[in-house]
Amino acid sequence: MSETYVKRLSTILLDAITDKDPRVQEQVCGALCTLGESQPAEVLSACEEHLRLHEKLAHPYRTMVLRAMETVVSNHIGELDKDMARAIILLASNEMTKVKELVSDWQQAASSVLVAVGRRFISSVMEELLSKFQPGLLPHPCTVHTLASLSISNVFGMVPFLTSILSTMLPMLGAAKHDSMKVVFCCALQRFSESTLEYLANLDQAPDPTVRKDAFASDIFGAYDILFHQWLQSREAKLRLAVVEALGPMSHLLPSEKLEEQLPKLLPGVLTLYKKHAETVHVSKSLGQILEAAVSVGSRTLDIQLDSLLAALHAQICVPIESSSPLVTSNRKEVLRCFTVLACCSPDRLLAFLLPKLDTSNERTRVGTLQVLRHVINAAAAQMAVKKPFILSSMKLPLLDTNNKVKRAVVQVVSAMAHHGYLEQPGGKAMVEYVVQQCALPPEAEPQKPGADSEALAADSVRAISVSTLYLVSTTVDRMDEVLWPYLLEFLVPVRFTGALSPLCRSLVHLAQKRQEAGAHAPLIQYNGNVHLPSPYAITTRLLAVSSNPYVGDGRGAASLRLLSVLHQDIHPALGQRWATAIPLLLEHLEEYSEETLSQKEWEEKLLMFLRDSLAVVSDNTWVCQLTLEMCKQLPDYNGTPLEKNFLYKCVGTTLGAASSKEVVRKHLQELLETARYQEEREREGLACCFGICATSHLDDTLAQLEDFVKSDVLRKSAGIFNIFKDRSESEADKVRSALILCYGHVAARAPCELLLARVEADVFRNMSQCFSTKEFIKAEPPDSLRTPIRKKAMLACTYLVTLEPALEEQVQADLIHSCLHSVMAMLPEPEEGDSHQESLYLDTMQALKDLLTSLLQRNMTPQGLQVMVEHLSPWIKSPRGHERVRALGLSACLLQFFLEHLQISALVPFHNLGLLVGLFSPRCADLWPATRREAVSCVHSLLYLQLGYEGFSRDYRDDVAEQLLSLKDGLAHPDPTILFHTCHSIAQIIAKRLPPDQLISLLLTLFEGLGDPDKNCSRAATVMINCLLKERGSMLQEKVPEIVSVLRSKLQETREEHVLQAAQHSVFVLATHHCATVVSSLLGSPLPFDSHTCTLWRALALEPGLAAQVLGLLLEKISRDVPFKESRAFLLSSTPDRVATLLPLAATCALHEVASAPASGPAVLELYPQLFAALLLRVSCTMGVQPPRHLQAKERRSASSGLASRSLEPCSSAVDALQAVLVRGGNEDVVQHMELDGGWQLLKTSAGHEEGVTRLASAMAKFAGPRLPLVMKVLFATQSSVYEVQRVTSTAFLAELLSSNVVNDLMLLESLLDNLTARQKDTSARVRRLVLRGLANVASGSPEKVQTHSPQLLTAMISGLDDGDDPHSLVALEAMVGLARLLDLVDTWDLRAVLLHIAVRIRPFFDSERMEFRSASIRLFGHLNKACRGDCEDVFLEQVVGGLAPLLLHLQDPQAPVVAACRFALRMCGPNLECEELAAVFQKHLQEGHGLHFGEFLNTTCKHLMRHFPDLLGRLLSTSLFYFKSSWEDVRAAAPMLTGFLVLHVEAEQLPQVDLEQLLAALQLLLKDPAPEVRAKAAETLGRLVKFA
Repeated sequence: MSETYVKRLSTILLDAITDKDPRVQEQVCGALCTLGESQPAEVLSACEEHLRLHEKLAHPYRTMVLRAMETVVSNHIGELDKDMARAIILLASNEMTKVKELVSDWQQAASSVLVAVGRRFISSVMEELLSKFQPGLLPHPCTVHTLASLSISNVFGMVPFLTSILSTMLPMLGAAKHDSMKVVFCCALQRFSESTLEYLANLDQAPDPTVRKDAFASDIFGAYDILFHQWLQSREAKLRLAVVEALGPMSHLLPSEKLEEQLPKLLPGVLTLYKKHAETVHVSKSLGQILEAAVSVGSRTLDIQLDSLLAALHAQICVPIESSSPLVTSNRKEVLRCFTVLACCSPDRLLAFLLPKLDTSNERTRVGTLQVLRHVINAAAAQMAVKKPFILSSMKLPLLDTNNKVKRAVVQVVSAMAHHGYLEQPGGKAMVEYVVQQCALPPEAEPQKPGADSEALAADSVRAISVSTLYLVSTTVDRMDEVLWPYLLEFLVPVRFTGALSPLCRSLVHLAQKRQEAGAHAPLIQYNGNVHLPSPYAITTRLLAVSSNPYVGDGRGAASLRLLSVLHQDIHPALGQRWATAIPLLLEHLEEYSEETLSQKEWEEKLLMFLRDSLAVVSDNTWVCQLTLEMCKQLPDYNGTPLEKNFLYKCVGTTLGAASSKEVVRKHLQELLETARYQEEREREGLACCFGICATSHLDDTLAQLEDFVKSDVLRKSAGIFNIFKDRSESEADKVRSALILCYGHVAARAPCELLLARVEADVFRNMSQCFSTKEFIKAEPPDSLRTPIRKKAMLACTYLVTLEPALEEQVQADLIHSCLHSVMAMLPEPEEGDSHQESLYLDTMQALKDLLTSLLQRNMTPQGLQVMVEHLSPWIKSPRGHERVRALGLSACLLQFFLEHLQISALVPFHNLGLLVGLFSPRCADLWPATRREAVSCVHSLLYLQLGYEGFSRDYRDDVAEQLLSLKDGLAHPDPTILFHTCHSIAQIIAKRLPPDQLISLLLTLFEGLGDPDKNCSRAATVMINCLLKERGSMLQEKVPEIVSVLRSKLQETREEHVLQAAQHSVFVLATHHCATVVSSLLGSPLPFDSHTCTLWRALALEPGLAAQVLGLLLEKISRDVPFKESRAFLLSSTPDRVATLLPLAATCALHEVASAPASGPAVLELYPQLFAALLLRVSCTMGVQPPRHLQAKERRSASSGLASRSLEPCSSAVDALQAVLVRGGNEDVVQHMELDGGWQLLKTSAGHEEGVTRLASAMAKFAGPRLPLVMKVLFATQSSVYEVQRVTSTAFLAELLSSNVVNDLMLLESLLDNLTARQKDTSARVRRLVLRGLANVASGSPEKVQTHSPQLLTAMISGLDDGDDPHSLVALEAMVGLARLLDLVDTWDLRAVLLHIAVRIRPFFDSERMEFRSASIRLFGHLNKACRGDCEDVFLEQVVGGLAPLLLHLQDPQAPVVAACRFALRMCGPNLECEELAAVFQKHLQEGHGLHFGEFLNTTCKHLMRHFPDLLGRLLSTSLFYFKSSWEDVRAAAPMLTGFLVLHVEAEQLPQVDLEQLLAALQLLLKDPAPEVRAKAAETLGRLVKFA
């Protein structure tokens, strides 16, 4: 039975080996191996039989079976008996040689089986292989290949067979015709040779220590003869490479004399292959082995072949490297290995070949040669030691090469030389200098060239490797200390090594510190007559100068300062203590900042302070003078670095200041003035700073030297006392002068005050003045257009002419007026008093203009004629220049007075343009100029009397109201704005009393135009007058309200002035106090979306609480009066109608938002808070997904197509904005912010997230606005009967969420809220019923202490929800499950026990629901049911627990994470009810939230405990598992056989009868055909575990 069963399992698995998926094949193979671990013989027998019986099985599947067999054999080789081994050998041999063609995977697998068996049964394997390896017959290639593999895997077992194998093989070589067969023979010979060499190398461990190389020599030579003389000549590249690979190890087995005899042919033959093959690594490797064999026998033939060998190998090393090709890299290693062999046996010949190659100009040749030279210096150090001088001398030309790749190679050679003592030889210092030169390369000198020349190395890489080399040689090669110190100091000062300063300083610091440790008090620098070493003064100057720009060159500032610190003893013995504290502080400062953040001025000041302190400590005039001399000497070196040269000038000034010798000071100052490059701005500044610093100690000498220079001829253009200045141009001389002025400035700034004051006049100013060319400054007199009376006379002539007939044409008259006005009005202000002639001329000219204009007016004494004249004056009345406005108002007053005096009215006609004219002149009563204000009042006064005249009053009539204007003139003279605008208000009141009603609107419209007046005073006066008129006469303007509102909106679009904005707001406010409903209706008629100006006007209506409340009430009415949307189809064929917002409620919502946004609306909002909140919340709900009105959509499309930005208007968003504004204004800004942070507002606007948004809003209200809730709830209660389902949903969602807060309990609202929600459970909408359940469940969060009190009511509602049959999608049931999960821990225990089983049975079908939410909720509720039992459940419920175990375990592999989390929770809760501590512990350990789960390990452990404690459940668990074999989820289907396998694995033998093995095998066989590869793989794995039934 057992044998039959294992074979049956194996057969099932073997039948599944043909699966198309490689992963399944691997798993089947693994399952066979698992079976093999238990019953290796049976499995191997089944595999052998399967392959034997299924001759037509395709070779890929045969390969998999053979691989399984190899694994079983390898792991259980000790358990195989000879019969089984023999059967396997025969099978594998047959599989391997079944077809003549090469099928690599299949035949290789069979070969591997033979090799695995051969580790123990070598004789049997060899017997089988040799039976197919008969003399005279060509064997199967795989037979030969297997022999080769055996020789490597079992060296000691195979080598004794090799003599007979070789003797049999040798004749076969000649018979091999196909290249593929020859390749196999070559590989075999290679392996045989390698195993023989290994055997001979380990004779002490070999079974037969008598084996000698001679035993193989003749056969190997015979094979060599065929391979070399026949096969190597083949055209097949693969064969040639196989031959050459074999020749390498074979050469070690050839007899010495034969090898010596063959070398003259062998070496050229191998070298020839370099030309035939692109991939030459195998050639090079074999050549290296041959060379080693030749050297080992002391061959003399190598000397003859050496030249050709070297040439060929050198050509290989000069091949360009492709970094992406590992074969090329490997070949180079093998070639270098060949050079090592040759270097050890013929060093002279090698160098004689290599060193002349360095003189060639070819880049590749030179680079390759340098690489070989570097290699042999390292690898053949002993042989190269005596050749050091020759090698060094040969480097001269490479050192001059500018190619970057050559440079890199040279630096690498120098590095090798340093480690082997070359640089201590004569010529070694040149190598060091070369490396330093490369360190000095600028990083940007040679950027890497992209594209074709990808091999080109950037200078950066050359510099980087040089810097690294210098530092490593300095710090790690002890023998280099004497070479580098003090030699490296010679590179500090020369400018060409500036780029290398950082690495130089680092190396020098290290070397100096080592010397200090060796001899603490001895000077570090021993000059000993070495003139090349820089002096202490030169070192100090250089390091200090470069420190001024500290971050360039890899931070050379810090490196230089550290070197200075180390060399303090050599700079001056007295500096050690001071520098020990000063330099670390400077370094610390550099570490605190970066190149971007360092203050250059502050840093230079610190360095100069450091220099001053150092000079004070030294206090040696001779030393100071030497340092000054060196600084001046180095100045020209910094012509290319202006910043450092500027600083060095300051250093010179500092040292000169410390010098006590006046002659030295004067001499150096003179030299500085003579040699300075004045055309450079930084140099001029540096020179001036130098003189300034020097003057602090040597004022007299500094001034004297400057005076001498100023008096010299240098400042003259044609000649000078210094040759350097002879050819200077005028501009260059100016630069010298400016430099001298700058010098005097710095001297004056820095010199001691008490000394300078006495010298300022005589020595500073006097000399400075000679640096200027005195020039006359000519002033242009201002243009005076009134020098002659020509204009006056011309206008007088025109005055006389215009009275003649015929009258001038209209255009001619207009041009005449324009020209005359422009010629007079644009003149500069009247001349100062004192020039009577000029004043007289001005007055005469003005009078001539007045006469001309009155003459023209007299030709048309009508309101229209007057209007024409005023229109010509209007631009001047509004001019930004005060004197022009004064003249224009004066002329206007004159014309109006003339018109009034000559008024002749034959009939009562209206003065139709009175409003326009009053609107033009009245704002001028607040003009900046007092004269203009007076003239404006006169104009208004005349206009009022003109109106009286037109009304029929006599010319001598005096009106009391109009006369009040004249008494207000005094108030207009006052500059105080408060008095000024109060006077304007009084003027407006007078106008309001006398202005005819029909002129009121024209006056207002004109004043509105005046709001944009450039004179802010006049603009403000217009605002004052508008508001006064509206207040006084606004009640008469009801019909004009729309027009006024429209004008106000347009004015706001024209200007951004704050006072205009305020005026418009106030105007609307005043209008609304008279006509609230009309203003609201007018503003609602504004185009949507409201522009910013309309929004401004809406906010104005909130200025007074009573008005604001009235406005909000009107808007609420308009929102609720009309339907929120209408349904229409955009296209006739569209399936669902579009919802389009109605215009009026939309506009009212936007308006409400604007009103509520105004801070002043707070009291009104509070008054209407509940109505506003509820209305807007419901407005949000019924505008979700609603489109704007059609005309607005079209408007947006036009804006988008024209590229203009347009503010879109989305109905729902506008309602949300309004709701936010109401909340903020109602004092609930916390609610708005909380919703914003929580993303609630965005959710509120979308259909998918609306309920969640309402929930978050309710939560925020409960948290931050509790006292508002009772009235809000009262309003929302009334929405239960709303015709719109979405409004009922929104109100229910809001009320439901309130129950999650304790605030409803605190406010004693709980019962009423519960009753209201319970009543809604009968709603026709499933969404409402679902939300009711959610609200009832929220009591668990908000008032947990009240749950027990209401538990019957709550449980009844929830169970009713579970049984809800009117919801086709079962969402009500889902909500009931979620709600029950929340309530179960809190409800009364007795109430729960009555319904426990009903709930468990009702939710069980949802475990396998297609919808994730149902699976998750039902499983989590199942966990809560278990938790509620607290380990004390009745047997009927325990049945439900046991029945749920398998589904819960399998759904741990559910594709949805929430379901997995629910299963974790439910299993943890089930544990205590199962009364198994170990199982409960496993659930607690592995299933904690947030912890990773290794499902296989967990399932294995769980099944182990289940079968240990509940073995009787095996049949039930397996049957449930079998049900899930058909699950629709791939991962669950894959988990089901895993559960089955682990249960079987841990069950005791006596329980096995519970298993219907036939059913199980049939189900697993069916799973092996599942479409999911993972499922098939798990089925195969489980089949392997069923070995338990064996």
